[in-house]
Amino acid sequence: MASSYSFDVTSNIDMPEVDNAVNQARKEIAQRFDFKGSNAAIDLDAKANTLTLTAEDNFKLESVWDVLQTRLIKRNVPVKNLKREEIQPASGSTVKQVITLQQGIPSDAAKDIVKHLKESKKKVQAQIQADQVRVTSGSKDELQDAMQALRAKDFGVSLQFGNYR
Repeated sequence: MASSYSFDVTSNIDMPEVDNAVNQARKEIAQRFDFKGSNAAIDLDAKANTLTLTAEDNFKLESVWDVLQTRLIKRNVPVKNLKREEIQPASGSTVKQVITLQQGIPSDAAKDIVKHLKESKKKVQAQIQADQVRVTSGSKDELQDAMQALRAKDFGVSLQFGNYR
């Protein structure tokens, strides 16, 4: 029997699901009446982990975002991990917005997770390992309690628990 148990706290986005959601959103935008003759577009840069939305004005850009967000939610992509930047003017009297896809837990959120576990008085140890947090304990029940404590608090990113052993 193992003397200590652990699990990893991660925050990842499934890029094939994002690609599928973007393609579905593009099809919906092409078919919608309110976008006829519009140059609204969604561009995915998988290497840079960014989405770029373009439209004629802020209202249409928000409509594009709503369509995309609906498709992402249906495909179980955590929308919490999408960081929207400011809307900027683009060429040809259009506007654009860049959305960054957050892969992994940012260092400030990881520090908050470790701090939250220490303050919760659980008998667990948490350590930051690159873009994830490993939580260890001698008791599986303490790990379950730690998971519930982490689910109860918002850290600004979607948390997944894996590698439970």
